[in-house]
Amino acid sequence: MGERKGVNKYYPPDFDPAKHGSINGYWNTHPLRERARKLSQGILIIRFEMPYNIWCDGCKNHIGMGVRYNAEKKKVGNYYTTPIYRFRMKCHLCVNHIEMQTDPATCDYVIVSGARRKEERWDMADNEQILTTEHSEKEKLETDAMYKLDHGGKDKEKLRVAIPSLSELQDHQAGWKDDFQLNSALRRKFRDEKKVMAEEEEKDSAVRKRTGLAIPLLPEKEEDKKLASLLTFQSPDSQTYAVNSLYALSSSLSALMTKRQDVPRQSDVTFVMPFVLGIC
Repeated sequence: MGERKGVNKYYPPDFDPAKHGSINGYWNTHPLRERARKLSQGILIIRFEMPYNIWCDGCKNHIGMGVRYNAEKKKVGNYYTTPIYRFRMKCHLCVNHIEMQTDPATCDYVIVSGARRKEERWDMADNEQILTTEHSEKEKLETDAMYKLDHGGKDKEKLRVAIPSLSELQDHQAGWKDDFQLNSALRRKFRDEKKVMAEEEEKDSAVRKRTGLAIPLLPEKEEDKKLASLLTFQSPDSQTYAVNSLYALSSSLSALMTKRQDVPRQSDVTFVMPFVLGIC
């Protein structure tokens, strides 16, 4: 409530303008209260917001952009007619003090001591951005007619070179002008994809129910089809038929060999059987 005493319309009977100067002097207060306790030194306490990401030199911790501090603000110089202000604040994680000041030449803040900036700047020319005109160049454009004429010719040449690219961008953006049709096409595409996903989920559910699987099935791939085509499964009847055919073939071979020579030994028969099995 101290700041209200200075604007209070009540003047005590013992108030003397020659002695107190103002009602603030009478109450021995200042409208800014504790913020003005160093005003005699040219320092004002303000609420300062960190303009970019930094690392504190004391505790080596990261301080993000937007963190606010109670900072001591004072004027340290001028850039032409623009004042340069310095801000001194204490890190909230340690006892280190950080000092920063304004840089009107680059429209930025410069760290004086106590911290290190996280480098996130880029060159505007390399980034193909519009460059800001320096103060000296602005002054020359206003006072030198020949320089202004030459500068205008360079600007027209830049425009002539940029017209094809600008026209291409306009033509490209013209295809996205009809928002309603684009939204309708996008929603139609989503509906079709949702329908396909529902059909695949129904097929997968049928396969899981038939095979007794309790795990989700992955989408079918072409490699899976090729691998499945290389695998053959035989029923019990087909296996019995293959065994009977193998025995019949081995018997006929044994009878044929008996006519030509003596009955073959058991080792010969066991040799023929794997050979025939390999052919089948």
